[in-house]
Amino acid sequence: MSNEHEYGYFTEANSADVVVARNANANDERLKQVMEVITRKLHEAVKEIEPTQDEWFRAIMFLTETGQICNEWRQEYILLSDILGVSMLVDAINNRKPSGASESTVLGPFHVDDAPELPMGADICLDQKGEPMFVHGHILDTKGNPISGAKIDVWQANDEGFYDVQQKGIQPDFNLRGVFRTGDDGRYWFRGVKPKYYPIPDDGPVGKLLGALGRHPYRPAHLHYIISAEGFEQLTTHIFDPDDPYINSDAVFGVKKSLLAEFSKVEDTAAAATVGVTAPYYDVEFDFILSREKAG
Repeated sequence: MSNEHEYGYFTEANSADVVVARNANANDERLKQVMEVITRKLHEAVKEIEPTQDEWFRAIMFLTETGQICNEWRQEYILLSDILGVSMLVDAINNRKPSGASESTVLGPFHVDDAPELPMGADICLDQKGEPMFVHGHILDTKGNPISGAKIDVWQANDEGFYDVQQKGIQPDFNLRGVFRTGDDGRYWFRGVKPKYYPIPDDGPVGKLLGALGRHPYRPAHLHYIISAEGFEQLTTHIFDPDDPYINSDAVFGVKKSLLAEFSKVEDTAAAATVGVTAPYYDVEFDFILSREKAG
């Protein structure tokens, strides 16, 4: 006898129970658990919303169109997860940090493997376009000790809000990307250009949904980092310009207060010369604190 007979035939009242019972013989216990939660929450939402047949069909067509626009370089479902705040929630759950450690945020879609490893202090801007920027700080542990040999993978959009992979043939390959390694003092420094806010791809179903919700598609200006060191948990994060017009309304909810940096404009030509840029330039200082790998 089927387990669902414990609940009777499918009705509006017992709908979730009947579906969950049908899945009782799942081979994977984790899958069984996940599907039970999703089924109960989904049925609960449908009962609260009470969609018409037409509304439910429109929802199905939205998901269909979201899948149809996906290809090898565009993942519209990740974008949907981003604008619903789910990507950041999953990131937060999987990257709970001890007190004092730097917070993580989403990877984003524009990271590129095998960016060139550069000498400390190198200029990652290959086309010399934009306002010069000098970025520096330390990689530390939670006790304030410098971390030697930390690998720092950095990338950013240009002064028009585009990454190199979005402008093949316009920007040089690996423009505004680089990998650096710290010395015994844990210090890092490099040169780039002041980044600009930019829109997430908004020409598909997710963009239309944002518009219908009265939301903009913009991400505030930021720099990306992946920082790793032996014995420490890898950190994937950004630093943000607090004066950006979209700093309090990031389309993907990636901003955290602890990740706000100060982009200080420096007019002094002598100061500019000491860091290898021309004045005026932006000075950005930010330390990152890594947490130790958990035992076991």
